[in-house]
Amino acid sequence: MKKVSKFASAITNVIIITMLLTLTLVSFSGQYSSFVFTQNNDRPYYKGNTSRGEVALMINVYWGTEYIDGMLETLAKHDAKATFFVGGSWAAKNKEYLDKMLEGGHELGNHGYFHKDHAKLDAKQNEAEITSTNTLVKGLTGYNITLFAPPSGSFSDTTLKVAYAQGMSVIMWSRDTIDWRDKDSSLVYSRATNKIGAGDMILMHPTAHTLAALGEILAYYKKNNLTPVTVSQIISQEII
Repeated sequence: MKKVSKFASAITNVIIITMLLTLTLVSFSGQYSSFVFTQNNDRPYYKGNTSRGEVALMINVYWGTEYIDGMLETLAKHDAKATFFVGGSWAAKNKEYLDKMLEGGHELGNHGYFHKDHAKLDAKQNEAEITSTNTLVKGLTGYNITLFAPPSGSFSDTTLKVAYAQGMSVIMWSRDTIDWRDKDSSLVYSRATNKIGAGDMILMHPTAHTLAALGEILAYYKKNNLTPVTVSQIISQEII
């Protein structure tokens, strides 16, 4: 088992090093191919389909690893699905949690590699942040990410063009628990439930107070006939 563990660790390290080298080369190389931008009229999603009685939990992850097992257990207990938007620098060190998220039937999204302000990045820098995270997660898990949530909700038209050129949807939110700032489970609960409705996308992070409120939040959704699904499902227009 130790040999297998060492081999897996070595493979992971090779992938991480390759991704970081790619990130550096893309960021600083003077040879940069112009994008053929498409879908210029598309905009970010702030809300999902309102016709199916669904809501979506968006969990942004760069830290709070110690709370993820508890969140996954709570989601499983309530038969709820979520989308975890992972930072590349976090994902590089936490393959086991990526696997756990996927094994639980949840979705992985892209939250950039180094949590940069994408509104201040040029095209090649936006591409480096997005592509490096996609490639890393693909290499670690085989999973193809199709959703991008800009760190701090900051983006520009350039960000949108870069994301859409890579076939990705840009995701914002309709409800923000602000759990990174206000360390109060009652506030997290009220912000995730007050006047909640079908199509709402609720932003949260892995924190102690979010974990404390999560079970009650999910119970509230069930009581009010709202089903927590992945972001990809809630933004789909098809009747499922």
